[in-house]
Amino acid sequence: MSTTSIPESANITLRPETQDLGLGSVIGRANETRLLNRDGTFTPRRKGMSFFKSLSAYHFLLTLSWPRFLASVAVSYVVANAFFAGIFLLCGPAALTGPVPAGTGSIFLRDFFFSVHTLATIGYGNVVPASLAADIVVAIESLIGLLGIALWTGLLFARFSRPMAALLFSEHAVIAPYLNKTALMFRVVNGRSNQMVELKATVIISRLINGARKYDAVALERPGVAFFPLSWTVVHPIDDASPFFGWTRDDLERTDAEILIMISGTDETFSQTVHARTSYKPAEILFGKKFANIYEPLEDGVASIDVRRLSEVERAG
Repeated sequence: MSTTSIPESANITLRPETQDLGLGSVIGRANETRLLNRDGTFTPRRKGMSFFKSLSAYHFLLTLSWPRFLASVAVSYVVANAFFAGIFLLCGPAALTGPVPAGTGSIFLRDFFFSVHTLATIGYGNVVPASLAADIVVAIESLIGLLGIALWTGLLFARFSRPMAALLFSEHAVIAPYLNKTALMFRVVNGRSNQMVELKATVIISRLINGARKYDAVALERPGVAFFPLSWTVVHPIDDASPFFGWTRDDLERTDAEILIMISGTDETFSQTVHARTSYKPAEILFGKKFANIYEPLEDGVASIDVRRLSEVERAG
């Protein structure tokens, strides 16, 4: 859907479905940051919610970066064994029998590594519980170890099997001549070797008009593609029905415009729908430029592109 360009001083009357599109007309006032980061994360925050009520440990661990996830596993493993080593110490010096690590003389280290053997169900047998209290702690730790291993294994599998889009967007959008008109364009390519099909693009322009943020979904020349083996240049022709009609860079900066983009498609590997989001601010929109050709010369009759040139532009005209 698109609307005609409206002067900032005019009395704005938009259809209800174009007034905020889920983001609201209050946020994004002048001097505020962008609504949508380039990596697809939203900048608005929700405050006043209880930490424990809003906490989703599963979602947090599922979306955590791999280095932080592996660090969390390692830290929880060390902390759990240190905790049970402390419990064994509290059970008394005779709770466990067996040699301490050579050269250390540390009973805590002996209890720590006994906890490691118990938690991982290794059971070398060189250190054994020698009291009822120690046997009870061992029974509890064994149960926690089984549950913990199942939990971390499930999370690891979920992270590997979670379908995610890895679309690469061009660093800039361009407004350049196109079919005797001008058009807003940006490029996108699949960043993985998997195949995606039935892609659909939604492009929304967000602008400050009369102190309130307004949203217009713009019409695309081709809102979707059936196959996505190479790259896709998304094109919005700028005609007299376009929100960009007659606008310059100064108009975009004056209204703190932001182009919000969402692309969804089906991942053939998982047969599930995946999404990717990004946005462009006025400084990231180039006028009078066009995208450079990224297609390589045919090799054995096979077409290919150079993804490294995804964001390369050249002078238009």
